[in-house]
Amino acid sequence: MLQELYRPEFAMLLTGLLLALTVIAGLLTSRIGFPAIVGFLGLGILAGVEGPGGIDFSDYLLTQGVGIVCLAFILFSGGLDTNWRAVRPMLGPALALATVGVGITAGVVALSAILLLDFAPLQAFLLGAVVASTDAAAVFSVLRSSDLDLKDDVPALLELESGSNDPMAIFLVTALLAFTSATGAPAPLSLLPEFAQQMIVGAGVGLVAGYALPEGLKRMGLRQGGLAFVVSIAGALLAFGFASLLGGNGFLAVYVAGVYAGTRAFAAKPIVRTFQDGLAWLAQVVMFLTLGLLLTPSNLLPIMGEGIAITVVLILVARPLAVFACLLPFRRFDTRTMLFVSWAGLRGAVPIVLAIFPMVAGIEGAFAIFNVVFFVVLVSSVVQGPSINRVAKWLHIGERRPAD
Repeated sequence: MLQELYRPEFAMLLTGLLLALTVIAGLLTSRIGFPAIVGFLGLGILAGVEGPGGIDFSDYLLTQGVGIVCLAFILFSGGLDTNWRAVRPMLGPALALATVGVGITAGVVALSAILLLDFAPLQAFLLGAVVASTDAAAVFSVLRSSDLDLKDDVPALLELESGSNDPMAIFLVTALLAFTSATGAPAPLSLLPEFAQQMIVGAGVGLVAGYALPEGLKRMGLRQGGLAFVVSIAGALLAFGFASLLGGNGFLAVYVAGVYAGTRAFAAKPIVRTFQDGLAWLAQVVMFLTLGLLLTPSNLLPIMGEGIAITVVLILVARPLAVFACLLPFRRFDTRTMLFVSWAGLRGAVPIVLAIFPMVAGIEGAFAIFNVVFFVVLVSSVVQGPSINRVAKWLHIGERRPAD
C-alpha cells in the first residue's frame, strides 16, 4: 500500500484532495469569523500523524524551505496589491512599528519567558524574536470579511507594518542563532552594520527588481498570457536570490519589488496582479497545510500553561507597549486607534516558520520554542480574529457598511 502512494497518479490525487479540502476548511473558518489560516492549519493537523489522515511527516528542513519560498510569494503579491498613495502617509509610523516595535515586542516577551517560564536568556530572546512580527494575511482576511468601514489610515498602517516587519524579525532570529555558533559572542552593537546592510541592500535590490519587471514586460511586448506570469515569478525569485547573495534581506527585497512594480503602469499589470494573488493564496494553503502536518497536537498539551502565559503577555502587554511607544510621537493617532492597532496584531505564518530555524540549527530548547509558538499563533487566531469586529465597534473607529 505504501508503494502505491508513491505512484505519480496517487500522489497527484492525494495532493489535489488535500488542497481542495484545505480551501474548503479555510472558507468555512472565514465565514464564522476566524482567519482562513485556522482552517488551513486544522486540515493539516487532521491529515497528520495524530489525525485521521495518519501522514507521518517530520521533515523540519523541508518545511523551512517551503515556508521561505511561500513567504516570498506572499510578500511579493502583498506588495503588488499595496496602494502606495494610500499607505505613503503611514510610512513613518509603519516603519517605526516594523523595527522599533518588533524589538520592543521581542524584548518584553523574552523577559517574560525568563521570569515566568524559567527560560535561559538565549532561548527566551529567540522566542521573543520569533513571535514579534504580525501577519498581514491573517489581519486582512478578517477585516475584509467584516461589515465595518474602518478609517483609511488604520488599514494602511496595518498593511504596511505587516508587510515590512518580517525582515526585522528574521534578522533578529538569524542574529541570535549566530551568537550560538560564534566562538566568542559578538557585542549586540556589532550587529548594527549587518542590519543596516541587510535593509539597504534588500531595499535597493527590491527597487531595481520592481523597475525591471514592468520594463521587461513592456520591452518583450507581453501584454497578456502565460509568459507574463512566468516573468512575474522570475522577478520575485530574482529579487529574493540576488538580495540574499549580496548580503541583503530577501524578504524585504520581494516586498519592495512588489510595491514599486505596483506603482508603475504596464499593459499586463491587471492579469499579473490577479495571477500573483492566486499564487499567494496557493502559497498560504501549501505553507499552512505543511505546517499542520508537521504539528503533533499531543505535544501542545504539556506546554499549554506556558503557551497561555506567553500569549497573554504578547497580546495584552508586549504588543500594546510597542504600539504606544511607536505611535505616540505621531499625533494623528488617538488612544482608541492605538488600542485597535494593538489588538489587530494577529500572528500567523512567519512566527511558525521562524520557529523552525532553531530546530534546524539544533539549538537546545528549540522543540519547546516551536510548540509554544504554535500554541501562541493558534490562540491569537482563535481569540483575536473573531473579536476584531467587536473591538472596532467598541472603540468607535469604524462605521457599519451600508447594506447592498
